[in-house]
Amino acid sequence: MRRLWNRHLAPAHFRGLAARIVMVVAMLATVTLSGPVLADIARKKVRIAYTEFPPAEYRNEQGEPAGFFVDLTRKVVEEAGYEPEFIYLPVSRVYLYLKSGAVDLFPGLSGVPTLKYEVLESWVNVYPTRLNAWHLEDSEPLTHFDQLEGKTVIVIGGYTYGGLLSWLEKSGRIRLTEAPNSRAALEMLKLKRGDYVLDYRETVSDMLTRPSDSKIRGSEVRSRYSAWLYSLANPRAAVLREDLDDAYLRLVSRGETPPVRAFKAGFVIPGFPKEHL
Repeated sequence: MRRLWNRHLAPAHFRGLAARIVMVVAMLATVTLSGPVLADIARKKVRIAYTEFPPAEYRNEQGEPAGFFVDLTRKVVEEAGYEPEFIYLPVSRVYLYLKSGAVDLFPGLSGVPTLKYEVLESWVNVYPTRLNAWHLEDSEPLTHFDQLEGKTVIVIGGYTYGGLLSWLEKSGRIRLTEAPNSRAALEMLKLKRGDYVLDYRETVSDMLTRPSDSKIRGSEVRSRYSAWLYSLANPRAAVLREDLDDAYLRLVSRGETPPVRAFKAGFVIPGFPKEHL
């Protein structure tokens, strides 16, 4: 009777055992995938912030990321084995997203005071950029920062100038007026709605094509360097920086990207606020 009972229950017993084995195998597979494999899959996409800063980076008429720094960033990210995902943001939002980790990196400028403890900067840089005070030819060039006192300075909406804007707003000795973009700022200058325009040479130089632009001059205020800024809210920030720096160096060795530029002390106009150097 005992032998008959076991014989009748055996099929159900083995079916249950088989089901448990399948469950255990599935759990092991899940554990395995949740380790290096899933981590590798998750790390492949890189969220890249970009903003309106032509010709380096901007959103074109088709609503797509464009500019030489965007193109270079895409090339380096893909060389490193990642998939780039570009997210267009005003620069103030870029800083917020870097701090929170909503984006992984930003092709921007080095030495932003508000990001000092929030990002890692790339070891390599691509190009220098220069902040100018643009003025009309019949106005005096800017040779000392104190010359801005009592003057009206036209600033570009969305620009923080590496934190300098907050200092200008608090100074109480400099009047500020905002233009929506660089072209509008130049037209305001020509109409004498301001004494100087604060804008970057690389952006404005390409715009000086109209006959009336010939009376515009520029005085250098500060030079800075480009960099890739990696969000420290991302636990893989250091790994990502190393991967992209290595990728850039490989591209340089193949002659596909400009050589690495050495970081040097840049120009700063006398009287420039020391807390924003």
